[in-house]
Amino acid sequence: MLSNSSLDSISELVDLSGSGEKFSTPWIYNFLLWVLPTPFRTITNIHYHGLERIPKGAVIFVANHTSHVDPFIKIVAANRPVHYLAKQEHFESPATKILMESTGMIETTRENGARSALTQAVDVLESGTSVGIFPEGTRSRNVKAPFLQKGKTGVARLAARFPDTPIIAMSIIGARSFMKPGSLMIKPWKRIDVYIGFPITFSEWASSPNGGNLDDGKVKQLLKKNDSEKTFEMKDLFRKLTDQIIETLRINGAP
Repeated sequence: MLSNSSLDSISELVDLSGSGEKFSTPWIYNFLLWVLPTPFRTITNIHYHGLERIPKGAVIFVANHTSHVDPFIKIVAANRPVHYLAKQEHFESPATKILMESTGMIETTRENGARSALTQAVDVLESGTSVGIFPEGTRSRNVKAPFLQKGKTGVARLAARFPDTPIIAMSIIGARSFMKPGSLMIKPWKRIDVYIGFPITFSEWASSPNGGNLDDGKVKQLLKKNDSEKTFEMKDLFRKLTDQIIETLRINGAP
């Protein structure tokens, strides 16, 4: 395993800080979590596999994305507030803006490469609350399988910034049939299966020969390099972790 000193050095190289403002989950979100999950599970044909694998405390939840119902599927599984990085359009539409803001969702803008969203995500994790990310960045636009797309590296940067926070991958199967993209009509009889992977932290992944394959010596060599070389190697590390997360979703059944 990497030493705490090496993990601290990698975390600093991520160059990702919070806003300094204390984050707390809006009360209405806690209220909705109290009243909605039970009827949701009662009227839907949803099956969770591996709920016991979800640890307590702050978690980075990741999943594939084919339907607008996906965030709620993950929230019900998590059984706790999960604050999502949501695309800018959800905050511009009157139909969804109030919901996004009242539940503390995180706006992602294209202008700054989602950096402000990751800054807010740092605030959330520092408060001990969970973050939800769809690594693909948006709902799949493919009209037929395979729907899974290449992931963006924001999830890996956030994981490296919080190297001891568990990452949980959820593969959602059937959500597209339950609620078709572009439609508000739901088909509650359609079966949804959610396969929940084993938790892994960035520190565990970075030390694994099948992951980042880092040790304290390699980290020391990295720290001796110039800024350009450090940036290149960190980007390579983020890409590798992101690709492995996407592959985990695929292996666990994400269509």
